[in-house]
Amino acid sequence: MQAVELGILDWMQTHLRCEFLDAVLPWISWTANHGEIWILLALVLLLMRRQRQYGAAVACGLVLDLVACNLVLKPLIGRIRPFAVNPDVVLLIAPPGDASFPSGHTAVSFAAVFALKTAGSPLWKPALALAVVIAFSRLYLYVHWPSDVLGGAILGAAVGWAGAKLAAAIAKRGKSRT
Repeated sequence: MQAVELGILDWMQTHLRCEFLDAVLPWISWTANHGEIWILLALVLLLMRRQRQYGAAVACGLVLDLVACNLVLKPLIGRIRPFAVNPDVVLLIAPPGDASFPSGHTAVSFAAVFALKTAGSPLWKPALALAVVIAFSRLYLYVHWPSDVLGGAILGAAVGWAGAKLAAAIAKRGKSRT
C-alpha cells in the first residue's frame, strides 16, 4: 500500500508541480493549519443572528474533530509522514511535527462542510470547494499520504454531521426550556 501511495505522490511531484501551485498551495494549506479559516467562519456565523444555527453546527463539528482527530486518532495511530519516507522531496512548508493519519487539515475542512450541509446552509458548496483544494494541497505538499486525506475526509464528514445534530439538539433543548 505504501508503495502505491508513494507512487501517487511522486507522480504529482513529477507532473503537477509548477510555480503557480508552489506559491498558492502552501498559503491555502496554511489557512487550515489549526482550522483557522473554519474557526473564523464559525465565529462570523455565530455573530449573525440569522446564521447562528450554522455557526453553532460548525463550531460543534470543529470541537468533535479536534477531539477525534488530534487528541485520539493521530497519537493512537502515529503514522509516519511521506516526506520522512522519501527525504529527497523538497518541502515547500515547514515539516509538520505530528503524526500523519488522518489529515487534520482535511478532517477539519470536511467537518465544516458537513456541518453546514447537515444544518441546511447553502454555504456548504463554496466550503466544499475550499475543502477539496485544502485536501489536495496536503498531497501536493507531500505531507500526507492519499489514505490520510481520504481518512480525514471520512472523519470530517462524520464529525461534521454529528456536530450539526448536536447543535440542533442543544438549540431544541434550549427552546423547550423557555
